[in-house]
Amino acid sequence: QVQLEESGGGAVQAGDSLRLSCATSGFTFNDYIMGWFRQAPGKEREFVAAIKWYGGTSFYADSVKGRFTISRDNAKNTVVLQMNSLKPEDTAVYYCTVNFVSWGQGTQVTVSS
Repeated sequence: QVQLEESGGGAVQAGDSLRLSCATSGFTFNDYIMGWFRQAPGKEREFVAAIKWYGGTSFYADSVKGRFTISRDNAKNTVVLQMNSLKPEDTAVYYCTVNFVSWGQGTQVTVSS
């Protein structure tokens, strides 16, 4: 059974940084694409970043490119989203996903101006 658990969310000021982690279990980690999505109140869930199974190629939404970095630790079965220069528009619940099929329960990120 695939299990994903996000952590690291919180309330910060604009310009601050946060590091989100996603602990995974129940599947062969190296064989999947891992990603992060987010959903703000009243909006649809949107893509943030993803990384291929071998960890060599990553993808970002234009809105976070240059500020967010996705990485993975295959030995620890963990995916990390480093978020720098946070903006109020980054406020959302952030979800970890495996192959865009299995999802965690999310972690809240709130950025105030």
